[in-house]
Amino acid sequence: MDLDYTNWWERIEPEARAVLAGVLIPIGTPGYAGAQKAQWQALLDERFGYDGWRIDHYVRGQIVPFGEAIAEYEQCYRVFLRRHPETVEWLATWCGNVYDDRRENVYDNDYFQPQTQLNHYQDIAVRRVLAELVEDPAWPTIVDTPAEDCDLIDLTDGSIHHLPRARGMRGKYLLQIRSPESPGFFLSPAVVPVYDPALITAHPHMDGWWLREGCQHLSVESFWQMSKVIVVRYDRFLALGKARRNPLAGLTPDEA
Repeated sequence: MDLDYTNWWERIEPEARAVLAGVLIPIGTPGYAGAQKAQWQALLDERFGYDGWRIDHYVRGQIVPFGEAIAEYEQCYRVFLRRHPETVEWLATWCGNVYDDRRENVYDNDYFQPQTQLNHYQDIAVRRVLAELVEDPAWPTIVDTPAEDCDLIDLTDGSIHHLPRARGMRGKYLLQIRSPESPGFFLSPAVVPVYDPALITAHPHMDGWWLREGCQHLSVESFWQMSKVIVVRYDRFLALGKARRNPLAGLTPDEA
């Protein structure tokens, strides 16, 4: 049989080759996508096929799917807010909703966001935790609110917007949770620490804004960005040929 490293997988039995489609291997830790989200998706779809890759996370010694990792992200907010009742009371009393990069974020309640320009998780985590506290008898001052659209004053610029009220938030303000300039920076994922030190992840060559804000490498944002691992189908990886040595060529992180 004429085999070498460039073609062996094409020459073996079809049933043996078929199994390789179900094997996933890690090929790199990409860092922060930010505004590069669409570019990443287009490049990886072209290189590996839309069904040939995904972004997983390294959590407690294992590479796990998005769903398991985002549950840890949300738990960081849950623990943080429950330990800071003064923050919860302020949110419930004075705010009507929260958002990240754009006000339309208030309409998203799912962490899986293929349709958005940027992923936004912190606002969803805050809304989910506040809604939980409505149901918790240990938090009697966090009361249910009408499911309604209402006029909210954006604390970033004083503009008024007719938007859904988040459950448990009875106030009149719309709070942006983003950069140090945003009014809600105290809830930034760079400020909120991981609840479990086992989630602290280091990367010797990675840098990013999340390592220069808040609690830096101890934050939930640091966990999220530095734990990312791109995994691909092994048959698609093999098809790269000589490009296997640099399978993420052209994939650039957002340096914002």
